[in-house]
Order: sequence, then C-alpha cells, then structure tokens
Amino acid sequence: MPLSRRQDLLRALPYARRYARALCGSQSSGDLLVAESLRELMAVDDPTLPPRLRLYQWISRHHAQHGTQEAKAGGMPPLARKLLLLTSLEELSVADAARVLAIAQPQAAAMLEDAHARLRSCAQTSVLIIEDEPIIAMDIEELVRQCGHTIAGVASSEAEAVRLARETRPGLILADINLGDGGDGMNAVSAILQHQDIPIIFVTAYPERLLTGDTIEPAFVITKPFEPLTLAVSTYQAVSGGVPLN
Repeated sequence: MPLSRRQDLLRALPYARRYARALCGSQSSGDLLVAESLRELMAVDDPTLPPRLRLYQWISRHHAQHGTQEAKAGGMPPLARKLLLLTSLEELSVADAARVLAIAQPQAAAMLEDAHARLRSCAQTSVLIIEDEPIIAMDIEELVRQCGHTIAGVASSEAEAVRLARETRPGLILADINLGDGGDGMNAVSAILQHQDIPIIFVTAYPERLLTGDTIEPAFVITKPFEPLTLAVSTYQAVSGGVPLN
C-alpha cells in the first residue's frame, strides 16, 4: 500500500474506532474489530474507495461475520443500525453509506426511512446531563426531550454528577469531557460506574483527540455541535447495547 494511503488510513482511524465502538457497544469489542480490519486493509490495497470509507467497509463486514444477524427483540436489524451510524454519527451521505455496505442507494434510503420511524417509537429512558455551560446544557435538554426522553437532572461538576446519578439512577448519562472549574466529565463517569451500570455517551468538539489509545476511552462519542438525529441514534445504540460480538 502506498505511503500516502497508509497516512490517510491513520488519519481516519479515530473516526473508524468511534464507529466500531458504537456498533459493538463496547470499547474492547470495537477496538478488536478495528484492529482486525486494519490488518487486512494494510495487506490489500484497493483505490476504488477512499481509505476512511474502506475502513468503515471492512469494519462492517467483520461485524457481520462475528455478530448476530438477527435483530434483538423489538430492536433494529444490524444493517439498519449500520446505516444510521454511518449517516448520523459519522456524517456520511446516503450514497457513501450505501457504497460502504455494498447495497443500492435506493435500498439504503428506504432502509433509513424505516429506521428513522423505528427510532421514533423506541423505548424512552431518563437522561442525566453532565455539562458546565448553562446555555449548552439547556440546548442539550431540549434535544433530549425531542428524542422522547426525560431529564433525570443536569450536573455542572463532578461532585454534582455523582450525587445526581446516585439519587436519580438514570437510564443514560450524556457527559461533556471538560467541566471547567467543575472538574472532568470522564472522572465523574468513572466514579459513577463504580456503583452503577449505566450506558454513557460522551460529547466533545474534538473526538479525534479523545480516541488516542493513551487512556481508558468511552464506547460512545458524539461531536459537538450535534443534531437531534445524531443524539437519537447514539442514545438508541447506547441503551440497547448495540449488536455484541460473540
């Protein structure tokens, strides 16, 4: 593989890791999927797709090989989940998502329309928001409500987040990374997870800085600013646990 394409693959790696983790529902399974895909990609050069799309493609293929092909009870088919994640979380066009998954664009569009309808009817949950900026917190509250969920509470510091999680026992936590003088969102989540098993979605303006491999990292990461659909899809994946690897 030419050096320039290898460099393009490395630049695409943080986004591929985000996709794989959201798809699998865990850090360990997602990173294992990326490593397996990257090894094969490095050995076989194919210039027909940009490196980032090729990474998404191989991750999707390996997930289909290792994961269940059946939707969970009341859940969504794996292919529809992939389309939702590629078009909302990874912000691909429908045409590019269809290329990644090797399906016709009209089929992809129809599947997405059905998937969006399923999202609107999925189970609701209560959400704890960890965000230190009041205006941003208010915007996130509105987006959460638009997705059909309730607000368990809004915390602006580590200590408040831990207290509210203990008192309200939310179904999901939506956490900013940097809480300013209030501390660190990841530290708050770490403390909460010592006593409660709650799905977490981290929000950050720089996802590529978060997925570095240097520290323990979150399974679900969305980029600020985000659209209601991105939040709805990520929430669905986090709460449902994705389609786990065997």
